[in-house]
Amino acid sequence: MFQITILLLYLLAAVAFALHRLPANAARKGTMATAGFVFSIAGLLSHGQSLAQLLFVDGNLAVSLSGAAVLVGFEMALIAVIAALREPLRGMSAAMLVLAALFLLIPGTPGSGAVIGWQMQSHVLVSLAAYGLLAVGAIIAVFALVQDRRLGSGTVTPANQLFAPLQTTEALLFGITAAGFVGLVLSILSGVVFVEDLFGQHLVHKTGLSFLALILFGVLLVGRQYAGWRGHRAVYLYLWGFAVLCLAYFGSRYILEEVLGRSWS
Repeated sequence: MFQITILLLYLLAAVAFALHRLPANAARKGTMATAGFVFSIAGLLSHGQSLAQLLFVDGNLAVSLSGAAVLVGFEMALIAVIAALREPLRGMSAAMLVLAALFLLIPGTPGSGAVIGWQMQSHVLVSLAAYGLLAVGAIIAVFALVQDRRLGSGTVTPANQLFAPLQTTEALLFGITAAGFVGLVLSILSGVVFVEDLFGQHLVHKTGLSFLALILFGVLLVGRQYAGWRGHRAVYLYLWGFAVLCLAYFGSRYILEEVLGRSWS
């Protein structure tokens, strides 16, 4: 019931931010923006409370599939609110809030409060933070792809106002990619150093897929820096990297926890 309330708050905020960007609502822009911030901040506060209950059991860190999804959704919603401080990005913020709401619906069993050291806690939190950043980048990549196609076809509708300038969108995408790449490097390194018995904890496949995603994001950044990659090539490479990362974390975790009844810890 609590998650339904958060979901509704995020959806209301998304609608308000989207309506704010449409020319037909120019006279009510201030009201729409205020409503968007009120609903999204209320959702964030409730989300944070739910997150604390899911992540910590008896004072110990317990990250289940559903808990990880709620954490990533929280990070996405937080970035959406920060992005909404810039008016041209409010249409994109609306999409982020919708996805953050959908993350609340991912099924999973509650985690158990295992006692782990600060090293493993750092690894888990850094990993999820990197995933959240790159998930935001996936939304931006889709926006860039749709916007590029609309510009190429000469389509001009009021919905164009939901998009920031393409140059701004692409610059934001590569900024997120760079930050997520650094986070992913730290995640993989901390996993190799701090995790004991990768085979026994069924983590080899996750580490391998994460490393493959890291390579794809690295190639994208190098291509952007030295060959000026942009447009479809850059967006598709990003989305492939993100798809591999999704498989590394959520796909592997779902199979282990929900199908095989095993745990990584």
